[in-house]
Amino acid sequence: MANTREFNGRWALVTGASAGIGAALARELAMHGVKLILTARRKERLEALAAELTAQGTEVRIVVADLNDPAAPGQIYAATEGVGLTVDILVNNAGLGQYGFFAQSNIDQELSQVRVNCEAVVRLTRLFVPRMVERRRGWVLVLASTASFQPVPYITTYAATKAFDRFFALGLAAEVARFGVKLTALCPGPTESEFVDMAHGTPLKGRAMQPAPDVARLAVAALARGQRTIIPYFGGKFNALLVRFLPARLITRYIEKAARPA
Repeated sequence: MANTREFNGRWALVTGASAGIGAALARELAMHGVKLILTARRKERLEALAAELTAQGTEVRIVVADLNDPAAPGQIYAATEGVGLTVDILVNNAGLGQYGFFAQSNIDQELSQVRVNCEAVVRLTRLFVPRMVERRRGWVLVLASTASFQPVPYITTYAATKAFDRFFALGLAAEVARFGVKLTALCPGPTESEFVDMAHGTPLKGRAMQPAPDVARLAVAALARGQRTIIPYFGGKFNALLVRFLPARLITRYIEKAARPA
């Protein structure tokens, strides 16, 4: 059973909290008595969510930061642990993608995926986890994806970054378990959010989308019980099992045909 009562009264830092899964995770954590530090690029969105949660009795701080900037994790740390806020829950949710033919893609967006989805996750985790180890207490949620289980043509860089995130979370989970720190890799599939629009993935629309609040509810419960991987829908669990038995070349050939831009 998930013991989310341990979350009550603790501070959680949620990156990418201005929309989608990040905002849903913030709302779900607030329901369990968590105090929130919300960070993202869009100040107005953060202020609106902070006002909503504050009206419901949650203590909220906001830190405006762009994780595409390598200095941003240090700035976030300085504004939290650096001023005496003990962050017991770190939610590495911020991320971005790009759909399309890699040879014609925007290289800046490709590299931003690596910086935000991978580099920023490592930097933030490296800043906050040592304090958790010292306290013998902490929880870290890393947003991976069902795309992390196999190569995915036309979101090639995104899928590769999410494979990195999942393996990073699983490896670190084994390192810090003996210190009372729990890590969970959240691997959602298509979710109701701005992600597809931000990734220029209009051709991908029309697929069944899981509501972000459902993803957040399952993720927080998995984090509380120390589950190392959570795939929050049946189709994703089936696909993750399937790729263990089918050759990657066969899977990517099928995906390439199905996802090929018009």
